[in-house]
Amino acid sequence: MSTIDTAKRMAKALRASLATRDQNLPHSAALEIVAQQLGYKDWNTASAMLPPAPDPSAIRFETAIPILRMFDEAKAREFYLEFLGFTVEFEHRFEADLPLYMGIQRDGLKVHLSEHHGDASPGSTLFVPMVNIERLRDELAAKRYGYGRPDIVEQGWGKVLEVYDPFGNRIRFCQG
Repeated sequence: MSTIDTAKRMAKALRASLATRDQNLPHSAALEIVAQQLGYKDWNTASAMLPPAPDPSAIRFETAIPILRMFDEAKAREFYLEFLGFTVEFEHRFEADLPLYMGIQRDGLKVHLSEHHGDASPGSTLFVPMVNIERLRDELAAKRYGYGRPDIVEQGWGKVLEVYDPFGNRIRFCQG
């Protein structure tokens, strides 16, 4: 997304490029052209609508990554990778015979799975807003997973598709 500072830099670059061709363009005209390129009627509208550049010293949160407890690596792989379609982002063990900590992801959703005792409690619930929930339901139904056949439940606020992992955790996929 463009910011007001980005738009001003674009106007400056336009003026510099034209100057190398002996074409002088007033800064105000360059701003008007950039505003139109960004889809605004004029510079006044663009400057009112474009967000300011983010403050690098401001507190800013990134996307949270939930950690779920697992007890059996084979069952976790069967459920999360084969059934739900996640891929492994990384795996970590301090030593070969110590607990696994694994990062998985699918289409923008990241989850960490841990065999470490203190990392998470079994029985957690993840609330996952999403789009195309029917496609997910159909994909899961086609896999004929022996431990669950989730379906969509219509709520007053949207559609919900819940799945339960082998460790008592629940993922609540929701579409408003």
